[in-house]
Amino acid sequence: MTQPTQLGHLDTNTLQEIARVICGDDDNLYYRKGYEIEGFLQRAGWKRIPPYNGEYRREWTLAQLTERKEDPAELEKVLLRLADPLEYLDEPEQLPAVIAAVNVFLIHEGYRLENPGGRPRIVICDPALAYPGQHAPTTLKAVMSEIIDDPAMARLLQRRLDEARTCYANGAHVAAIIMLGSLLEGVLLTTVLTRNPSLLGTRTPDHVQLKFLIDICHTAGWLDADVDRYAHELREYRNYVHPHKEIREAHTPDVDTMNVAWQVVNAALNDLAALPPATTKPASAH
Repeated sequence: MTQPTQLGHLDTNTLQEIARVICGDDDNLYYRKGYEIEGFLQRAGWKRIPPYNGEYRREWTLAQLTERKEDPAELEKVLLRLADPLEYLDEPEQLPAVIAAVNVFLIHEGYRLENPGGRPRIVICDPALAYPGQHAPTTLKAVMSEIIDDPAMARLLQRRLDEARTCYANGAHVAAIIMLGSLLEGVLLTTVLTRNPSLLGTRTPDHVQLKFLIDICHTAGWLDADVDRYAHELREYRNYVHPHKEIREAHTPDVDTMNVAWQVVNAALNDLAALPPATTKPASAH
């Protein structure tokens, strides 16, 4: 059962956008006829819905939402139903587009609609992430499988990248940075083991620090100088996984810190993706 979120009172413009998505008045959204909108609200759990009698669909829908503007729990039911797979059994491919359309405006209210494992939920997030300049500025030009030859490791690191994105999207700044630091360590270690394991010297893969990996990958020409420099900054913030370090430094990473971390990791991955194919057989990390 989905736990209710303390959804606050939503702005009138937000209600208008919710009405637009419910109606499906964009080419890429799930279209509902007037009587289907009435049914949608019923399936969302609303009671005492006036019958739809041929009015303009969006105006009628907005009127229903406005009527319940002072009852956030009722509006939450509608948002959760929009993210429910049961609503799209005939067109399941529509669900991601609907969720994305909702989040474009809902994030300005400090919330985000999600559907992990088919279980709709509303989570609190940082409204600052709504602005384009606050999103990861460097575009990742390759998928993990094009950077990491070992399929199992590529899948693992892709999961970590996806989890970092989830943390980022929900304003979990410290968690995202720690995850990105872990991802960078895994990518660099796997790259060394694949391309030139002798660079580890007498060290075993289980006893290699991120600082050492950044240094040797830069020396090998795999990371550009700017990436080398800022990767060490990310490494320092990654160490905030130890709470006492954050206390000692009296600094809590914010969205700007997180953006720098994204730039570093994306730039590092782009550098590695541009390398010629490795000729060394990957060594075991165990």
